[in-house]
Amino acid sequence: MSEESHPFWEDVQESRPPSPAAELLGWKALEAEPGSGKVRMQFEARPEFTNSTGHVQGGFVAAMLDYCVSPAAATTLPPGGRVITLELKANFLRPAGVGTLVGEGRVVHRGSSVAFAEAELWDSKGAKVATGTATILLVSPP
Repeated sequence: MSEESHPFWEDVQESRPPSPAAELLGWKALEAEPGSGKVRMQFEARPEFTNSTGHVQGGFVAAMLDYCVSPAAATTLPPGGRVITLELKANFLRPAGVGTLVGEGRVVHRGSSVAFAEAELWDSKGAKVATGTATILLVSPP
């Protein structure tokens, strides 16, 4: 992984405390390489994330998808660049339970200021629980 100064890489290298949202989701980078446009992430769905049916509430699943697509886009940026999710669409394929979830994000098209990315999220048994697509604003370094 890159030693470049970029908030995403600082998170990956655990050289700064995680954001409150990342910490809540149990976010951990499993794979990320500079310039790749791809990432693999791990999350810990907690009992507090469940709805009245005992499954992880969809908003938490969508947040996990966002934590896959945005970092995928961030891998394509130079130091000091930022990403902002402009639009996120989540498809819930099956209920997600409490426990470890693994997601993959990838950039499917990158322009000079906008990227389009997709993500998939699996449970600990390997069942795909959700997919998502996103439009991401790429903010150049100052």
